[in-house]
Amino acid sequence: MSGETREMLEDRLRKLRAELEERQSSIPIHSIRPHQLIEIEELEEEIEEIEKRLDQA
Repeated sequence: MSGETREMLEDRLRKLRAELEERQSSIPIHSIRPHQLIEIEELEEEIEEIEKRLDQA
């Protein structure tokens, strides 16, 4: 896992999921800004990448 232990990846995954949930809940219903969507998409991509790495281990 290129220097990262499974525990480190799982910890990072938990933190990313919490951050994603926080960002999703803070989006106003009627005035979403582009940077908010970009941040959410980046978090989702990073979460997906870590999940793939954990599945391969």
